[in-house]
Amino acid sequence: MSQSLFLGVDGGGTKTEFVCIDAAGQVLATALTGTTYHLQVGFDEVVRRLESGLSQVCTAIGTPREAIGHAFFGLPAYGEDRAIDPRLHAACGEVLGHSRYVVGNDMICGWAGSFGGEDGINIVAGTGSIGYGERRGRTARVGGWGEVFSDEGSAYWIAIQGLSLFTRMSDGRTPRGPLHERIVAALSLEDDLDLCGRIMGPEGMGRSEIAGLAGLVSEAAAAGDHAARAILDKAACELADMATALRTELRFPEGEAVPLSWSGGVLSREARVRDEFLRIVHERGFSASEPRFAPGYGAALYARKLAERK
Repeated sequence: MSQSLFLGVDGGGTKTEFVCIDAAGQVLATALTGTTYHLQVGFDEVVRRLESGLSQVCTAIGTPREAIGHAFFGLPAYGEDRAIDPRLHAACGEVLGHSRYVVGNDMICGWAGSFGGEDGINIVAGTGSIGYGERRGRTARVGGWGEVFSDEGSAYWIAIQGLSLFTRMSDGRTPRGPLHERIVAALSLEDDLDLCGRIMGPEGMGRSEIAGLAGLVSEAAAAGDHAARAILDKAACELADMATALRTELRFPEGEAVPLSWSGGVLSREARVRDEFLRIVHERGFSASEPRFAPGYGAALYARKLAERK
């Protein structure tokens, strides 16, 4: 039985990617399912999606699950709930069919992809946000406390700030800008107060759907909405603050150019946020670079790295 197959699972807030590579790092198969964020879809649905993704990969390669030498499951919110973590860990083992695996937070996937497993700091800004870094065997995370009171700079956070701005525009507390008309059109609001039912009613929007509204803030900013621009600039500052906190936690020496990268849709696709983020971190002495690989591939590289440690 071959032990030279390595599986990486990158469980994001919107989707989950499965990547299987060989010992040389060549991608043999990939699969995609919905989010494995248990707080959003529930434990049973997480297990179903892990089962589906793994089945797709093994079918594509034409190999049994036992042939996978090592796997890394990067799951959203893993490590944050002592009650659910053991259940998630056990479920991954049951799906995989053996014990050659590690489960961790999905932040590790972004870091491993951005740096190929080498030392540095990675900031994730997708549906949620979190920062993770490693230096000389030391690890640290910042942020990622969840959408209820944290996840600053994420798509969800930007969307919530935009919705709050919409209410102030509607009330007359803030002058109306392009964001107001864009939210009305996007959500088909007959009356501004219909927003409450649209977001929080019985048929309301889930976390991923709300995060999708961040694009309206970007559109409004591009159309000249100064208040929307301020939201995006604040998002960039929040993400830069994560990087600064990680630099301190990882004990990078003063004056050293700290390797920094990023992953997630906000910093990958939102030019205004990324440009402002890069401006701030450059002023603070970071050495920023584009991600080397995508998080899904990073998860597979990390699985291979874990196997080498055995």
